[in-house]
Amino acid sequence: MTIRFIARVVGVEDGADDCLSAGIAETEDGDGMMFDFQCSLYEPDEQDIALGWDTHCVVTANQGTAYGAVNELTLHGNVLRIVLDPDDLEALGLPDPEIEAIIEADDEAIEEFRSALRRILAYGRADARPSVVHL
Repeated sequence: MTIRFIARVVGVEDGADDCLSAGIAETEDGDGMMFDFQCSLYEPDEQDIALGWDTHCVVTANQGTAYGAVNELTLHGNVLRIVLDPDDLEALGLPDPEIEAIIEADDEAIEEFRSALRRILAYGRADARPSVVHL
């Protein structure tokens, strides 16, 4: 069953901790659902490649983390749909690979989020990029 929630918080950080981060959350204080999409600002090095960190990263509210976990992502208007790799659900602490979030933010914030997602999901090795991206 698809996980659905309203994201009342959306944000982008470019440069903090040497990464680009684009996130959505149900609440300011972090209660409820949260997804943070990240990539390094640098090209992957040998260690990143060996550890499988040479791609995008997804972090959930319980600090569950997975690399290359996004199979599909679409953002039409303020509706974000994500399909995650089922093999990553345990690491992310999620019961279902399909997520739908209605983002309650102004157009400028959504466009900044969209732009950051483009960069994040294009990062790293080609075989770990989502097969479907509509932004």
